[in-house]
Amino acid sequence: MYIPKRYQMNREEAIAFMKAHPFALLITVDGQRPVATHIPVEIREKDGKLYATGHIALGNGQKSSLNAGSDVLLIFQGPHAYISSSWYAEPQVPTWNYLAVHAYGSATILTEDELHRELDGLLTRYESNREQGRLWNTFDPALLHREAKGIVGFRVDITALDAAAKMSQNRNDTDYQRIVAELEKSEDGQDAQVARWMRAERQELFD
Repeated sequence: MYIPKRYQMNREEAIAFMKAHPFALLITVDGQRPVATHIPVEIREKDGKLYATGHIALGNGQKSSLNAGSDVLLIFQGPHAYISSSWYAEPQVPTWNYLAVHAYGSATILTEDELHRELDGLLTRYESNREQGRLWNTFDPALLHREAKGIVGFRVDITALDAAAKMSQNRNDTDYQRIVAELEKSEDGQDAQVARWMRAERQELFD
């Protein structure tokens, strides 16, 4: 992904972004053909290493391209919005604002025990704060064993990150304020999220 310097996130920002937007696009290559699956993943750091874990259905043909050491690309996307050039003080072309991270790495298939720990972690993340949340130890072990047989767990050891926050950083303060104001008029939720991000980045303009 081409990212001009002014739009680059640093590593810490990219990791925080992936954790906040865990529904990723898993891309591998099966022979000469790229294949992809939309799935939630967990981003973890241990001993200075960054990795992602997740799972796909046993019947998903992509599992054949997740052999040990196979190349993987995970794409994480945040809010995005069309930016009209009519919002600028001077004539310019329109553009698109967006947040995205590409994580590159190599895959490993999880063992049964590793898969169970990964599923336990997912349930803890998404169920622990819910009233009557269903954590791993609240399910019938036989049900868990049966359901786990229908999925394949994987780990991606992340070796490189391309992280873009293209959010009108190149615009002057007047244009920047106008962009935010116009986005805030929109009924599109994505536009509102982009506006909130932009406000936070130049908060002094809106105090």
